[in-house]
Amino acid sequence: MYQLTSQHVFPSALSANKEGVVAVGGDLSPERILIAYKNGIFPWFENDDFLAWWSPDPRMVLIPEKLIISKSTKKILKDNPFKITFNRSFNEVVNACAKVKRFGQDATWITSGLKKSFNTLHKQGHAFSVEVWKDYELVGGLYGIDLGDVFCGESMFTKANNASKIGFIFLVKELVKNGYKLIDCQVPSAHLKSLGAEEISRSDFLKYLS
Repeated sequence: MYQLTSQHVFPSALSANKEGVVAVGGDLSPERILIAYKNGIFPWFENDDFLAWWSPDPRMVLIPEKLIISKSTKKILKDNPFKITFNRSFNEVVNACAKVKRFGQDATWITSGLKKSFNTLHKQGHAFSVEVWKDYELVGGLYGIDLGDVFCGESMFTKANNASKIGFIFLVKELVKNGYKLIDCQVPSAHLKSLGAEEISRSDFLKYLS
């Protein structure tokens, strides 16, 4: 297994093992995290003392123009029960995502170290959030890394039915308006697939980044 050093250098994502692990170790400096995402690699672990860096094959992505909005979701959009904002409460969204209990996981990968680094990346303009409000309460949202024309989704949460889905749809529409070519969803999920996400090979994903 490739062991990272103090230098902010990663091996090629194509060197990942069959599970998708590219390297271990290193640190969670904002600079290293941003370099990782630019090279198709992301951090995923449960303890800041043992860092693992991944590039799975295949990769779950959404081409923004291929977004699928069901008839029932279109009705929700028409009824307009939520207010959507961008970058109003980044830290609140990250903290809410960290508290979500996920099937098959005993702990969150959104550790204190990652929170600190993502907060810095947000202040630097490299990470942003989408907030979903209902009656002045934050009921859903998502956040991720912005690479200019590729958005790398990190996590989402919901406290009200359809809240995160509506937030995601507003995000996609905004990315379409601004000429983004891809949303990185990292790993497969039925929820994202229902919205039009698909699996592509790691090599094809890296071509989008280049």
